[in-house]
Amino acid sequence: MYKHVLIPVALDHETLIARKLENARHLLADGGQITLVTVLENIPGFVSEFVTMKVDNHLTTNVENKLREATGGDDSIQCKVVSGKPGVQIAAFAEENDVDLIIVGSHHPTAQDYFLGSTASRVVRRAGCSVFVVRD
Repeated sequence: MYKHVLIPVALDHETLIARKLENARHLLADGGQITLVTVLENIPGFVSEFVTMKVDNHLTTNVENKLREATGGDDSIQCKVVSGKPGVQIAAFAEENDVDLIIVGSHHPTAQDYFLGSTASRVVRRAGCSVFVVRD
């Protein structure tokens, strides 16, 4: 059983969240922690000069609220938002927060992705802990 399970969430793949949470609950040790995390990619410099960034957009807060909704009201699940490249930041978050299992989703692959989705593949290669892959 695992003490800290991390579930990366791509908000455009919300259909996998319930299955990931179900798996996490089955694999979680008594007193363990589940954390949902979304990684927001940074806006490239050449794009940002054409985009007006407003403080009142509250993107991080809005994403955290979406994650909270996805938990079905389970207040014991932590929800975090980080920024950067998902394949890198998920593994880094896991290492920094003593995560011992990452449950990542993967869509049906194309020849380009080989057997895993690109983010799932990067997480599997970089993670210092176990990774459980849930297929879409």
